Amino acid sequence: MKKIVPILMLGLILVFACNKDPLHGETDTSDQDTTHNDSTEIDTSGTDTVGTDTLGIHYETIGQIIKLKGALDSLIVPGAEIEILADGFNWLEGPVWVENGGYLLFSDVPENRIYKWKEGTAVSLYLEPSGYSGEGDYSSEPGSNGLMIDAEGKLILCQHGNRQVAKMNDATDDPNSDFIALAGSYEGNRLNSPNDLDIHADGSIYFTDPPYGLPGRETSAFAELDFHGVFRVDPEGNVTLLNSDRDFPNGIGFSPDYSVCYVNYTDYWNPVTVAYPVEEDGSFGEGNIFFNAQSRLSDGPGLPDGLCVHPSGTIFSSGPGGILVISAEGEHLGTKKTTQTTSNCTFDSDYSHLYITADGYLLRMSIVN
Repeated sequence: MKKIVPILMLGLILVFACNKDPLHGETDTSDQDTTHNDSTEIDTSGTDTVGTDTLGIHYETIGQIIKLKGALDSLIVPGAEIEILADGFNWLEGPVWVENGGYLLFSDVPENRIYKWKEGTAVSLYLEPSGYSGEGDYSSEPGSNGLMIDAEGKLILCQHGNRQVAKMNDATDDPNSDFIALAGSYEGNRLNSPNDLDIHADGSIYFTDPPYGLPGRETSAFAELDFHGVFRVDPEGNVTLLNSDRDFPNGIGFSPDYSVCYVNYTDYWNPVTVAYPVEEDGSFGEGNIFFNAQSRLSDGPGLPDGLCVHPSGTIFSSGPGGILVISAEGEHLGTKKTTQTTSNCTFDSDYSHLYITADGYLLRMSIVN
């Protein structure tokens, strides 16, 4: 059992002691050198040091920053450390910043819960159930995954167990497990388990649909689709298949001008980020490999998973070792090594912090806004 920083409510959550499933990007690197000789270690702090936020709160820190290119300096606050905001969870995902309230929401997928973190207060349970509304056990990962806030301030969720993209019916400051389905099927067949999403400027929701939430995952007898797709649901509720050429689509995000949609593929044999041009009708043009993480697999545990895009066009993507910082031109600038299998990340509203979900940890780092 891990401690929680700050302390959670009564009843700590047990943490898996075993390795994560390969679909989460876990690779055995115990006998490998995890630092390339072309890198510079900016910060080699361990968990015995502390960070201080603007309210004077001290947090333990973890990991280090590996600089590969000088351009990383324009994105990282000098002396910044990776702070541990909370830990002791099962498998965290889908962080989203709620501007109206100034707090972070994040999913604990196996536990079917969403938690809330706000500076100066203890982490609290925000919503349960979050992704599976049925009775009894469904799968090992039944809960919500990716989360977003739409233009109306409503919480949008990728729900594994309910196999849909949904909107929480109630306001974010009055959460309730009352959901409105936005996309649950394609051509009469139920989706696999919507994983991650982003919202286009026109209000359309783009989302990925791998099998991680199905009982048995990619071999599930419950699957009604014979592919893992990337989809779009427009404001009228029409669901369109955008791409199904690759397995295990995962993290997804738009370029600042919405002309490109980046999709991470959590495939050990082909761990790539693909850039798809977004056509005028919202469809995808022919994608090209924007970044290939194959050469970085020895850097540490993890594969391409969640991502977020900075206003500069820089992509912050989970991958081997932690969070990879990739320029708009596809150049790997450096890695925020978390020491954990890292799932996802997001910014706060003024882009002064990057929030990271990494296995059972909620982490934060100061960036240049």
